[in-house]
Amino acid sequence: MDFARDFSTIPPQVEELAKRSVENSQIDPALYAKYNVKRGLRDRDGKGVLTGLTEISEVWGHQVIDGVDTEIDGVLRYRGYNVEDLIAGFPKNNNFAFEEVIYLLLFGELPTEEQFTEFKDLLAGYRTLPIHFVRDIIMKAPSKDMMNTLARSVLTLYSYDQHSDDGSPENVLRQCLELIALFPQLSIYGYQTYRYYHDGDSFFIHPPLEEYSTAENILHMLRMDSQFSPLEAKVLDMALVLHAEHGGGNNSTFTTHVVTSSGTDTYSSTAASLGSLKGPRHGGANIKVVKQMEELKSEVKDWTDDDEIAAYLNRLLNRDAFDKAGLIYGLGHAIYTKSDPRARMLKQFVRELSAEKGRTDEFELYERIERIGPGLITAKRNTQKSVCANVDFYSGFAYSMLGLPLELYTPIFAIARIAGWSAHRMEEIINKGKIIRPAYMSICPARDYKPFEDR
Repeated sequence: MDFARDFSTIPPQVEELAKRSVENSQIDPALYAKYNVKRGLRDRDGKGVLTGLTEISEVWGHQVIDGVDTEIDGVLRYRGYNVEDLIAGFPKNNNFAFEEVIYLLLFGELPTEEQFTEFKDLLAGYRTLPIHFVRDIIMKAPSKDMMNTLARSVLTLYSYDQHSDDGSPENVLRQCLELIALFPQLSIYGYQTYRYYHDGDSFFIHPPLEEYSTAENILHMLRMDSQFSPLEAKVLDMALVLHAEHGGGNNSTFTTHVVTSSGTDTYSSTAASLGSLKGPRHGGANIKVVKQMEELKSEVKDWTDDDEIAAYLNRLLNRDAFDKAGLIYGLGHAIYTKSDPRARMLKQFVRELSAEKGRTDEFELYERIERIGPGLITAKRNTQKSVCANVDFYSGFAYSMLGLPLELYTPIFAIARIAGWSAHRMEEIINKGKIIRPAYMSICPARDYKPFEDR
């Protein structure tokens, strides 16, 4: 058997079979309306179909006012607390906020000072990978995609857990806390390995520091000199806070509920959610924003000229620029219309960081696009529905100013969102819900079997 073959080659036979699969799998879009199928689990107006209950977080972009469904400035609440209020209050404690948010999401209350100190120590104690794990697992067959590397590492950790299939709340919580603590190392060590093998760069591994927050440890482990400014760490910390959770209906968190409901283990559930988050329609969106912005910056000669900016944005909408998808990445959201609270809050910190980095002109360009783009989109779509900048619009810019490589943009999202996944996994287990099994209607007519000679 030839194990040296090129696994990326598509043989002619497979190409032909793929055509046959496409031909025999087409579904008339009109049938979804005919049978009242909630495609994508959304109503016709785009609102999500109610499939569950949660106490972990809630997301609002509309509100019924005087009997009329009205667009409002977006609201995001963690365990009932408005995230804007949390972020306004965190500096008063002189703490990095992400660890406090992890505690809140998992346990439903903000910690006391004593509880918070104990919790930080608990997480710090879990920041230790099994002996030789980096050498034997992360450094073997490095992938060009860090999300695949992260998922593989998570699934391999199952083998190191003597109680891997114990689904009790106590054991699952222990597993979740370990994964929350280890995600930064798994992601960054995977990237350092990739850089060494594929790019020929220097290879170095910095162990996490017990006294550092998650944000500080990310920058410490990523940079050769381990140096970073207080503002850099604070901006990254805020990005983690704002990405930590976003309701039970987002694709990766819903995946957590679906897979958990089957009774499977924590490592399998987390790997499935990572697979969801990797998708460019979900966690990979901020990479699209940055790449699109790079082309825009090269095409638009005067970044202060609204007309020139609008001309390029119209080219995007007319499928005449970038990836010709007809989208302005970073503008628009499934729930938020008037404004995305995460974008509003992150923008404040991005403005401050752009001043520190000498990139204010770029920040002002982003602001102009945020102001000009929505009107062009609504005109193109001929709709009255508002369009706003989403969190991906500013997070990609923030990460570029922090010197984070594109390969780590989505893993950073995962480092934050595993806090929410863990809370939802615990909620699903504690409430002993039924296995999630929505229905699909078959539209294929019944047929009689035919032997070979009659086909």
